[in-house]
Amino acid sequence: MEKILIIGCRHIENEICIGCSRCMVGFNRREGEFAAYGPDAQLIGILSCGGCPGSGVVVRMAQMKLWNAPMKEIPTKIHIAPCMLHNCPNKETLVPKIKAKAGVEVIEGTHPYLPENIFAQ
Repeated sequence: MEKILIIGCRHIENEICIGCSRCMVGFNRREGEFAAYGPDAQLIGILSCGGCPGSGVVVRMAQMKLWNAPMKEIPTKIHIAPCMLHNCPNKETLVPKIKAKAGVEVIEGTHPYLPENIFAQ
């Protein structure tokens, strides 16, 4: 069974994205990059990078592992959220750092719900 952790931008998670609902809806519907998972996959967490410039992301990943270890809820896959992939000024250093330290497959992307235009109908 896959155990999914999503890592996103702290600023966007707190200020712009409403409750990370698009990532969760995409997971529940198995759309976007989540289409590869069967019904047994579980979303076990949404973790922020820790804030700009993201220097604490590896420590936060380690804390998440320690926090969940007693429950045996350790991620088997990590997804990088669109908020980090499309908006983060530090993504060129953060994404490789996450991939280097995760020890599990890291997938870039989550949901397919990015608006093409803001005012188009």
